[in-house]
Amino acid sequence: MTSQVVLKIDKKLKDKAIKKAQNEGLPLAAVLLLATKAYVDGDLDIQLVTQRKLTAKTRQELQKISKDIRQGKNLSPPFDNAKDAVAYLKTPR
Repeated sequence: MTSQVVLKIDKKLKDKAIKKAQNEGLPLAAVLLLATKAYVDGDLDIQLVTQRKLTAKTRQELQKISKDIRQGKNLSPPFDNAKDAVAYLKTPR
């Protein structure tokens, strides 16, 4: 069973998409169907949220933290239960 999808799109964008699809020998509907399948299958990644660029200072801090982690520095010990973790946090240093 198939279903119809109706969407609003800018006419210039639609015309360009139709022209490009025709140049590749496809109807626009096929392109949209393939894009929908790829999106559902996880092969089409749409990132609407832009990633912020880190400042030089933040980048340096993160690099230092990563280095410390690799070297096992400035880390709390592992805990078997929450009581031990809370006691560790309450211990003055």
